[in-house]
Amino acid sequence: MSAGAAQKTTDLARKVTDVLQPRNVLLLGMLGIGLAAAGNWTGLPWGLLGALCAGIVPAAYIERERRRGTWGDRHVVDRRQRAPIFFVILGSIGVGALVMVVGGAPTGILVAMTALWAMTVVLLAVNTVWKISVDSAVASAVTALLAAVHSPWWTAGYVLAAAVCWSRVALGYHSAAQTAAGAGLGAATAAVAVFV
Repeated sequence: MSAGAAQKTTDLARKVTDVLQPRNVLLLGMLGIGLAAAGNWTGLPWGLLGALCAGIVPAAYIERERRRGTWGDRHVVDRRQRAPIFFVILGSIGVGALVMVVGGAPTGILVAMTALWAMTVVLLAVNTVWKISVDSAVASAVTALLAAVHSPWWTAGYVLAAAVCWSRVALGYHSAAQTAAGAGLGAATAAVAVFV
């Protein structure tokens, strides 16, 4: 591959990973899940709360720590530095789920929050010994949850989840096995949460 072609591939991979980062996937996905869970627009505030707790608060924490020099960028490529992020995610999702329970949120959005919380526990555990892809896990879980609450047609979203996996490998952040494991974990967690 020529240097120019390699640079174009890297540029495309960076765009894909930036556009489909967990914060963005969760924002759109949780709004869609909230809408479907309620059956009307009243689910949108619940979806927004879910997106805030699962995606926006953790992304803000990562950005704050990046600016403080804790790590170089939002990707936090050194898995040994990731534990605090997982604890922020667990706490944020837990608080959001509690607010949803107290506020009488639709069951579907609570199921999604529970699935994301459980997935984060597994990501934290795996991350202690191996660098699993969080971006791939989130893209896969959100796709599976949308398919469960809306329509099986949403499984077409796995094209985007595959693009996330490709971008993470192309940028050298993960191996193919790490992205496949993340995607598999996301799908499995969503399936267990929805069907149990």
